[in-house]
Formats: sequence, C-alpha cells, structure tokens
Amino acid sequence: MKRLTLGILLVSLISLASYAQQVMYVWEGGQYTPFSIESVDSITFVDTTATVVTRPDDTKRNLTYLFDIESVPEVCITLTARDWNTYLGNFDKWEHNGLYVPAQFTFSKDGFTYHRDSVGLRPRGNTSRRRPEGNNGDTHHDGAQWHHAHFGVKFTEYTTGERFFGCDRLILKWHKDDAAYCREIFCYDLFHRFGVWSAPHASYCRFSIRIEGDTKPVYMGVYELIENPRKGWLDDRLKEGYIPDKKGNMWKASWGADLSNADTARMGISDDYGLVNPVYDLKTNKTKLTSAQLELRDFIQDMTVLPSGSDTLKNWLLQHVDIDLFLRAYAVNVMVGMWDDYWCNQNNYLFYFDSKHRFYFIPFDYDNTLGTGTNDFGNPGTKDMLNWGSRGGDRILMRKVLSIKEFEDTYKRYIKTIATDPNLMQPAAAKQRIRHFQSLIRDYISNDTGEDMTIIDQPASWGSFGNYRLLSGSVGDGQSKETNYFDTKVNSINW
Repeated sequence: MKRLTLGILLVSLISLASYAQQVMYVWEGGQYTPFSIESVDSITFVDTTATVVTRPDDTKRNLTYLFDIESVPEVCITLTARDWNTYLGNFDKWEHNGLYVPAQFTFSKDGFTYHRDSVGLRPRGNTSRRRPEGNNGDTHHDGAQWHHAHFGVKFTEYTTGERFFGCDRLILKWHKDDAAYCREIFCYDLFHRFGVWSAPHASYCRFSIRIEGDTKPVYMGVYELIENPRKGWLDDRLKEGYIPDKKGNMWKASWGADLSNADTARMGISDDYGLVNPVYDLKTNKTKLTSAQLELRDFIQDMTVLPSGSDTLKNWLLQHVDIDLFLRAYAVNVMVGMWDDYWCNQNNYLFYFDSKHRFYFIPFDYDNTLGTGTNDFGNPGTKDMLNWGSRGGDRILMRKVLSIKEFEDTYKRYIKTIATDPNLMQPAAAKQRIRHFQSLIRDYISNDTGEDMTIIDQPASWGSFGNYRLLSGSVGDGQSKETNYFDTKVNSINW
C-alpha cells in the first residue's frame, strides 16, 4: 500500500471519472499513470497554487534582494588564525593600509545561505579606523576583547570577475557616532527614494567573525551593509540605463577635493600601504592615469573660465554634467545636514566620467548627518541651504551650477519636495520610518564587543549640537533645548 499526494489542479476529468471505477490516473514522470484505489492507503490533496519561494541566483545582479531594507540578514566572515593574525599585524604596521587577507564570506537570508570561499578582507575608515581585536602587538586568542571596526570585502581579489548579486565589493560598517543606529541607512534610503541613482545601496545586517579553531564565532552586532562604488556599480548602472558605458574614469575624492585646483599632482592612485593618498584617487583604468588626469584637469579648467550665469556656461554644464542627478543629490545632501561633503569639507564623494567626458556625482559616507555638526561649519538644522559651504575656498561646481537661475530654481524646488513629501522627509513620516528601522534591529543590538548596546536618540557626542533629536523635541537650535532635527530643518526653508 502507498500514500498518494495529489495537486488539486492536476486532477483531470478522466481521473475523476475513473475514480468511480476505483482507478485513478495521475501525472507522474511526464505521463498519466494508473493507480488502483485499492493499492493506496490514503490520498492527500494539496493546493498547488500556493506560492513557492525560490532561491535567488547570487551570480546574477539583484541589488533589491541583497540590500533589502526590510530584512536583517546574517553575514559571517571566516578566516584562519594565521590570516587573521596577518590582518592584525598589517594594521599595527600601517593603520591605514589597504592590504587584503583571504577569507570566506557567508550570507544568510530567507532560509537560504550563500557562500564564497575566497574573498579579500581589509580594514576601512579614515578617522574611524580601528583595530578589531585586542591592542597593538597582540595576536589572536580565543576569548580576546573585540572592538567594533569597519571592514571592506572584495569578491574579485582572488577570483577574477566574481560578483555577489552584482557587487564586486561590499562595506561592513559599524554605527560609529550614531547611537540611533539609523543615520546612514536613512540617508541612502532617501537618496534612492528621490531618484539619486548614483548613491550606494545600503541596508542592515547581523555581522559575525569566525576564526577557525575558536569555540564560537564573535557576534559583532548590527552593521551596515553598503555597496562600494567600483566596477560592480558601473555594471549595475549601465544595465539600468543610467550611464551610456563603463569605459570611463571613476575617482574617489578626499579632503581638499574642491574641483577648483587643476594641478594633476593632486590626482593619482593610492597604494596598499596607506602611504600615497592623492586628493583625487583613480579607481578605474589605473593603467591610463595620465589620460585620466588630463580629462579631470580639462574639466576643471573649462568650467573655471566660463562666465557664471551665462548661456555658454549653461550649455556646457548640460553637456558635461548630469545636472539633474547633481541637483537631486545636493537637495538630499543639505536636507540631511551633510557637512563632511564636497560643498563644505571638500570630502567624501566620488564621481565618474563616461567615455564622452560627462560627469556623474556619487554621494558617499553619511554617518555624520541628521543633526551631527560642528560650530566651525554651522548649524546643520538651520544653515542657509543656498550657502551651505562655509569653510573657505571656492566650490566652483556648486557655485557655477547655482549661478544658472533655472538650475537654482530646480534645486530649491527639489528641497521643498523632499521637505513636504511623506515618502521623503516630511517630519512625521521620517520619524515613523526611523522607528520602523529601529524596530527591525532592536533585538539584535546586544553583541560580543560590549559596545553600543543601546539605541539612543541623540547625535554624535563630539558634535556641537548635542540637543538634536530624531524622534522627540520641537523646533529649536540644537543647543539650548531638546530640538527635533526634522521639524527644525523643514521650518528653516525660507522660500
């Protein structure tokens, strides 16, 4: 006797007719097969219309799945003790090194687990870079004191052309200076909500490090999982139709990148030891540095000589800059209070030139936002958004763009839209979105480092506006009383 399971929708009329004659025909092995009712001890009917969850293919581009803001997947990095000690030793010799060590990468979500046997792992961060275990000179031992730190994962370091859901690199970032656990995630989400397609994708994850031979992995807590703009970024934006090709030059801009100084000596390629740090760091086409330098030099020089407010300048900008992308990005930038940026601090952005020499702005690094600021920059909640940069020098691209009245009007309109749209940064909706983010991760905050174990509604402790809050407070100055950042920001718009 056998048990027979039938799909409701697979029972044919001939099967039903045969049932009366104690013989059934079922679809099996590509054909109808007769079954005698007498040979079957039970029949179970199942609904074949039920949704079947299929395993996404991690070799295909799927950033929506990888950076799903509604889920908190698990990420585990596995290393041998030898390779981990190499990582620590490299950090001790050159804190700002970019040297990779071999590791394994595991990503778990929706009951599915994805694995890469050979990825590169390195430290990340500038002023936030930390040793993740022990003190300088210590080697690894089971039960050591661990610390939050940023990490970079490179899938192509040992396997040419490798991609993980379309990404060739990922950033694993702890919530330094953000006790609210939401600032950077909120900003990147807002960028994409407002159509800033160049912004990296980002979401939460639960991050662990496993050293082979240890009794258990070290749970590092809730981290940010961030797309690192490189070749994978180019592949994705090309397939989406945002850029016409991926043959051009991508630059990462660090402190001093004002786009005003055309000296090619400031344009170069960083080394793996953290000893060579050009203001403009070429990330693609590294064998063609000279031609990339000349392209950037010509872009700066041409922009400089064109008269502000002129039709000639307007036409040049429309041809050589994705103006709508730039205006959208900067409308978001000033609304979230990003001061460690191009306009103010000449820092923390990337840009890409396609093969026609057109410039695309790429925002990057948004942890110091939403009320975190310093007095020498100004109040991030109330500062004039038409005069955002205040640290001296000429931010020529922004100055030239806003000298065109049509572009200035568009920029102001975008700011108003962000401020009033419930899907963007209208205060009540923004607060609710943050509450939702925090509800997703709250149960996972406690971690083996013992650091950052509580979600607190406040900006960075080092900032000058310590009374800004995201979920409480009212309109104010961020210093003298508890002040809500969103309410204050929207209230500051005077056009």
